[in-house]
Amino acid sequence: MWRVFLAVVAMALVVGCAEESNSSAERKQTAPAKPQRVFEFNNQMPTGVAVSRSGRIFVNYPHWGDPIQYTVAELKNGKEIPFPDARINQQDESKPDASKLVSVQSVVIDPKDRLWILDTGSIKMGPVTPGGAKLICVDLQQNKIVKQIVFPDNVALKTTYLNDVRFDLHRGAEGFAYITDSSDKGANGIIVVDLATEKSWRKLNDHPSTKADGEFAPIVEGQPLKAREPGKPEDYIRMGSDGIAIDTKRQVLYYCPLASHRLYSVSLDALSDQNMPDDEVARSVTEMPKRDFASDGLECGADGTLYLTDYDHNAVRRFDRNSGRYEIVATDPSMIWPDSMSIGADGRLFVTANQLDRQPRFHNGQDQRKKPFFLFAIPTNSKPVVASR
Repeated sequence: MWRVFLAVVAMALVVGCAEESNSSAERKQTAPAKPQRVFEFNNQMPTGVAVSRSGRIFVNYPHWGDPIQYTVAELKNGKEIPFPDARINQQDESKPDASKLVSVQSVVIDPKDRLWILDTGSIKMGPVTPGGAKLICVDLQQNKIVKQIVFPDNVALKTTYLNDVRFDLHRGAEGFAYITDSSDKGANGIIVVDLATEKSWRKLNDHPSTKADGEFAPIVEGQPLKAREPGKPEDYIRMGSDGIAIDTKRQVLYYCPLASHRLYSVSLDALSDQNMPDDEVARSVTEMPKRDFASDGLECGADGTLYLTDYDHNAVRRFDRNSGRYEIVATDPSMIWPDSMSIGADGRLFVTANQLDRQPRFHNGQDQRKKPFFLFAIPTNSKPVVASR
């Protein structure tokens, strides 16, 4: 009897240990990663990041009010080098030269390993400089500009703020680009560009899915974030469609307003049809599962995994399609306002963190940012989309 009892106890202990071991293993697999700091920015405040297949890293710095010596740079040997050269980065804010880079908000590597530069044409988020809103392609083998697409004033409106861009090279002769207009002063929407014809058009123009929530005040660093500027009444932030990503497996574009907890997808087929009326395009819009956080940047891997920055919680998340949940994959107290992301060929997810919420416009003219700003890298199982043609 005692032998049986002892055997049962022993078996229970073994099973219990095994379950504990499995439980620990699961915790290890799902526990958020500690992101690695790969670069410190001690001067200019970055927004976008792009990582080439060979591991070259590019960043950009918009003209938002800080002194800006160059609006695009390559990170090389621990230094920031103006890219593609110093001349095109030299800009007089009082008299913007549209033939140069005016103020770059985003840099992106496309599936053909080319660097695209999205120039807002806007100084300090003011009106668009005529001819300044443009999309530029740089051949990284030659480090030379090979294409420049200037947006007409019925696409890049005076109030437009070009925010982020993604590419689908399987459409048309040379592919399509999709750009978010996140303006807080006018219509929001998605701008579509045929890279072969260089024609562009607006879709979902001022659609509810592209607009900020009416009274949205996210809790960032423990405080409600609002526009607080000297001599002006306190106001909600009103930036619309911002983060953007393409899921090539499902043929949809993901996007989200900056000032919202909402996330949407829309059919790439619908967006790419210049003749399809907006109300028909809107029928393909789907709201994704509800979130308790807001995102600045989105990114999607070749396997369809959607990554989202979470500026409420200093984190990066991944959407789990099976559960409909947004799992935290990495978090760090110094990842203050994770902004843009790029997946490297080695599977690492690079993300800028720039303390955007500490800018003077949110604190009655007081600059609360503390340098350095950071570029982080997070290990993932994803890979970037690579062109098959």
